[in-house]
Amino acid sequence: MNGRETVLSAMRRALAGVPDTERPDAVPLPHGRRAGHAGPDVVGLFAERAAEYRATVVRVPAAGAAAAVGRALARTGARSVVVPPGLAEDLVPDGPWSWLADDPPLSVGQLDAADAVVTTVATAIAVTGTVILDHGPGQGRRVLTLLPDQHICVVRADRIAPDVPEALCLLDPHRPLTLISGPSATSDIELDRVEGVHGPRTLDIVVVGDA
Repeated sequence: MNGRETVLSAMRRALAGVPDTERPDAVPLPHGRRAGHAGPDVVGLFAERAAEYRATVVRVPAAGAAAAVGRALARTGARSVVVPPGLAEDLVPDGPWSWLADDPPLSVGQLDAADAVVTTVATAIAVTGTVILDHGPGQGRRVLTLLPDQHICVVRADRIAPDVPEALCLLDPHRPLTLISGPSATSDIELDRVEGVHGPRTLDIVVVGDA
């Protein structure tokens, strides 16, 4: 028996006799496992952990979201900004930049020439400082968040989950998911950090409202 068969066999034994109507959240947690690791201030923890990954994080009321997006664009001097289909118009501030709608889809060359992209997220994880996109309305195709040099994520505070299991419960398992923890970065054998190799070198997170 190889490793794959061993794992699948263990899963079959564990699931034997489980009613079809039973859901994972109906089963008590195993002994010794903590129910949560985030503590009482989920939003604050998320902001702290995301900043540790070198993301720029700001917290604003709902009415201040567009202004925060504008400040992030002004800080980097962005002149062309990609807008995914379904992004709320109140997140698109006026400024010295031009907006590029991805409808019809922009070419790879157009995306590579764009300075920034603004998206919402499906959810976020406090303990890891991670944002998750499922590429629904306001998030767009995955390539939109890979080629522009700056990615601005607008995160609703009430969509920040304490930990990974709670975040997964908020997601559709049939949708494509992209998990982002900080700007794109890698290190060579001498541990010299290089940013922007696999995606945007600048990640701005605008947390909107209070949980």
